Amino acid sequence: MKRHLYTSLLSWKNNSKRKPLLLQGARQVGKTYLVNEFGRKEYSDYVYLNFEQNPDMESLFQPGLVAEKILDNISLYFGRKIEPAGTLIFFDEIQAVPRVLTSLKYFQEETPEYHVIAAGSLLGVSVGKQNSFPVGKVNFMKLHPMSFTEYLEAFGESFAAEKLMSKKDTDPLPGIVHEKLLLHLKKYLYLGGMPEVLQDYLDTRDIASARKIQEEILEAYQRDFSKYTDRAQAIKTSEVWQSIPRQLAKENKKFKYNDVRKNARAITFGQTIEWLNKAGLINIAYNISVPKIPLSGYADFAKFKIYLHDTGLLGAMLNIPSSIITDPNSLFSEYKGAFIENFVAAELVASLAKNLFYWTSKSDAEVDFLLQTDKGILPLEVKSGLSRNLKSLRSYDHKYKPELIFRASPRNFSQAGNFINLPLYASFLVGKEGWAKPVI
Repeated sequence: MKRHLYTSLLSWKNNSKRKPLLLQGARQVGKTYLVNEFGRKEYSDYVYLNFEQNPDMESLFQPGLVAEKILDNISLYFGRKIEPAGTLIFFDEIQAVPRVLTSLKYFQEETPEYHVIAAGSLLGVSVGKQNSFPVGKVNFMKLHPMSFTEYLEAFGESFAAEKLMSKKDTDPLPGIVHEKLLLHLKKYLYLGGMPEVLQDYLDTRDIASARKIQEEILEAYQRDFSKYTDRAQAIKTSEVWQSIPRQLAKENKKFKYNDVRKNARAITFGQTIEWLNKAGLINIAYNISVPKIPLSGYADFAKFKIYLHDTGLLGAMLNIPSSIITDPNSLFSEYKGAFIENFVAAELVASLAKNLFYWTSKSDAEVDFLLQTDKGILPLEVKSGLSRNLKSLRSYDHKYKPELIFRASPRNFSQAGNFINLPLYASFLVGKEGWAKPVI
């Protein structure tokens, strides 16, 4: 399946200042598949080591972390000389062997001519624990679940995906095209963006089989909670994880520790939330009461919302039936719009790769997302239905006078003055540089 990050990998390969690359992302988002495809298509030789499948490979990094010696050992193991020109070396699941992560420093310092990529399902967690992390010696990229436009490309709608990604105006799409994209969106909300789920559905068109794979992925996450944390922490991680769908189903989606465990406080679950975030399993939106640049400098980190990294897995946790796909509006409005808000959060993270923020005022007005862009801070309100209510958005507009204000809804593209309605499937356009301008 085509992934947009492939273009970034090509840029990394051709960069004269290239460093070893750390590819982060949650389990099952397609890291191994992407690098395998990249290595086989773009290099004449490809060397793959998986440290979870074969932890004995750690001996290749003994006795010391000398890059030339490690390369000699790898050459001996594979029975051929590893040449720097035209070769990609891929260290996969390196969280199983921390020495491999440390070794990247020496690859950068001693053998920068070699192309090295390292990845791991819980690499973000491992990075946080490393005392000898190669600071300044690596490049970073992060792979997310497949976005809606990547889904469209996989399902034979490459032309529509390209048109959406290159759209520079707010002219409405033809009605029949808009309705087709909304139907795809409903299917995407159910299936989500995990590559194995989408590939299985493409191959079999069996919705029950797709749900079974989602459940298997969720079980794998639960095993990771126990495998990479101690017993007490694993229990807390599972408690927070299981509470997220319930938290999103509330009218006020602000995360409350008391909804995880009675009388719980931040000190009980703060470390757990950080673990889930570093593992790439959640997206966090922090509260802003006064929107100023940089947003992170004015955020209240004690008030936040938590979204799952994949809307399809959210549906599996809630046991949403597949019959809801054929209902005209149910999936959009189900659980008080939780699916839609979760979807938009994931799209924004995937397209902007930045932290999320939301705004509240003392008068109970709330805007779902604030984005820091080349046009300043832009507000985005998410609507799961066809309501034209813009009370909170207009309140924000009156107070702070942004260049543009946005609503994402099931409606088609439209614009009136500085207000732009985006179809839900195009919500990623909000943060796109140079896109859209006020109409006088």
